[in-house]
Amino acid sequence: MVVTPDQQLIDALTALWRIPRPGPDKLLSAPAFVALSELCDQRYGRGKATFALSSALRSLGMPCGLPRDQSGLALDVPTAAATLDAAYTRVMTVRRYICPLDLADDLPQMTFGGVRVGRFSAEELERFFDAPRLARNFPAQPLESNRLSNFHWLVVEEAVEVDPRPEARGTPFLFVDMRRDYGEIEPHLGRFPPAVEGALFFLLLARWEEWSTMQEVDWRGFRVPWIYTLDEDLFIRPARPPSPDSLTLEPWMVQNHWGEEIEMERPSTLPLDDRAKTELQLFTDSSWTELQAARATPLFETPIVHFLVRAFLADGIDEVMAHMTAIEAALGLESDHRRQLRPKPDPHPRTSPTERVAARIGAALTDAKAVQDYKGLFELRSAFVHGRSGLQPISTPQRILARNLARRAAGALVVLAAQPGRLRAAVLADLLDQGIVYL
Repeated sequence: MVVTPDQQLIDALTALWRIPRPGPDKLLSAPAFVALSELCDQRYGRGKATFALSSALRSLGMPCGLPRDQSGLALDVPTAAATLDAAYTRVMTVRRYICPLDLADDLPQMTFGGVRVGRFSAEELERFFDAPRLARNFPAQPLESNRLSNFHWLVVEEAVEVDPRPEARGTPFLFVDMRRDYGEIEPHLGRFPPAVEGALFFLLLARWEEWSTMQEVDWRGFRVPWIYTLDEDLFIRPARPPSPDSLTLEPWMVQNHWGEEIEMERPSTLPLDDRAKTELQLFTDSSWTELQAARATPLFETPIVHFLVRAFLADGIDEVMAHMTAIEAALGLESDHRRQLRPKPDPHPRTSPTERVAARIGAALTDAKAVQDYKGLFELRSAFVHGRSGLQPISTPQRILARNLARRAAGALVVLAAQPGRLRAAVLADLLDQGIVYL
């Protein structure tokens, strides 16, 4: 009788599934594990997998790794074999970033691109987090989906090409080039993955600072304290389930049927006015598509997205500085500071670099007041950078103004990008010509 490869895989997994609890002290050297590893190496030719394969078996629910009262979490052997086969042969995976919007007020449901925003039911969160897989990996630490469902979430999905070597996916630190410079700094590397930064940038084009009813506390409307990343790749072990206690909760007193007060908890919020719910409904898939088209043009070849998101994530003076840098990234040119790069003859030879950016703001926003606002903020920024004495605390109105100008400048570029085929320098030159009257 000829044994098919599928049957070989099923037989190898069956031997592992029959190992009694609590399993061998050293699973990686157990005969049944070694036999499976060698079979997979022969069958798929992806290199011998040890740590990656053990992670996969844990996610499949190998019975000896589960408590007796949770044995039902284990996949049956044929399903486990098919899932493992798919993991070895896949070329793409879906990576999901699950981001809590801590302190968010009542926001509408939004869907754009591969992104969802809103408050989700416990069942929906269990699907996002792949709760059965988490339970197999962390049987003593359940996902508190009911408590987490009280919060708003940003969920971003992206398709990612996988390394054909399972071990490189499961333990990437073992495959890094040790000759690289580990102290080097990537100038525009964000704190969050690019897919998340892109989604946040889209949301940050909304008028949060105008909707906020407690600007002196925070203009943002929400915070993102952490990101839970879940990769559908079976060889990448998921992180522990997040705790609702890592988010902002406050006591909440309610009365039961007998009039007795019961202390519960609910998420704290940064309240927004009624315009927020209406205007956020305009953040649709079509407006997301418009933004992606704009970002593909020369107008977004500078790190506008990086600095606007950085300002959202920063606090104190770093927030204001990032907003000012976002404006310069949006509307500044190298030739503003290097006269030799300007066209000959220069139509505005006596206009300073600050005035050039200010003029472009005025033209882009059709707002003469924005010109003076920017110049005032730039003076504040210069006082800080150059360490001038007598620098006063930055007021709430100044902080809000910096955010407002940066947000509007970025939004104006999205509109300007609808004019196809124009170089960034040409667009900004036109803005300077139009904005000179505001100076």
